[in-house]
Amino acid sequence: MGSKNKLRRFKENESFENVIQPSREVLEKDEFNFKGKWRKDFFKNDNPIVLELGCGKGEYSVGLAQYYPDRNFIGIDIKGARFWRGAKTALEDNLENVAFVRAQIELVDRIFEENEVDEIWITFPDPQIKYKRTKHRLTNSEFLKKYKHILKPEGLVHLKTDSEFMHGYTLGLLHGQGQEILYAHHDIYKNEYSPKEVREIQTFYEKQYLEQGKPITYIQFRIK
Repeated sequence: MGSKNKLRRFKENESFENVIQPSREVLEKDEFNFKGKWRKDFFKNDNPIVLELGCGKGEYSVGLAQYYPDRNFIGIDIKGARFWRGAKTALEDNLENVAFVRAQIELVDRIFEENEVDEIWITFPDPQIKYKRTKHRLTNSEFLKKYKHILKPEGLVHLKTDSEFMHGYTLGLLHGQGQEILYAHHDIYKNEYSPKEVREIQTFYEKQYLEQGKPITYIQFRIK
């Protein structure tokens, strides 16, 4: 993507009513005005809140919002030029139950209050295979603690990835911690019992992976 195109998208994001771009300073000072007030002040309803972390182009945030109009969806990514597409599509389709936040995932507990979130989707994250990158894996122990804090007690986490390494790493960690694994499969398109939203909503990159013959894995779990 050219720099001019990126700048144009950044500018458009500033005008989109469904895009929130808090500064890192505001989040680190715990001064974000929607924290604990997403339902009341942003969505203006009492519906469940579902996050997509590392949302990319926002395909899951938008796709799930179309599937479930009685839930609120929030895509989070630091790359605003990417989720511009999802934000624009949501506006064009008059989807009032989806929003996007430009922020680092490690600050997610500064964006949401304790027990404010009902579900979390992690879709095709960078597996950060090198050992020294472990701290950046979105399912490591530290991230799981943050998710547990913002999730309701029965809240769900979904991991969908093309990375066998990420799938195996996460399963091993969950088993080691005694977490509640509700569903896990190493190739969702060869399992007729996979949840429909896992099979029917596909991201831009997922379609490329499928064309290459790569299996897509999925885990659904709760954090105790």
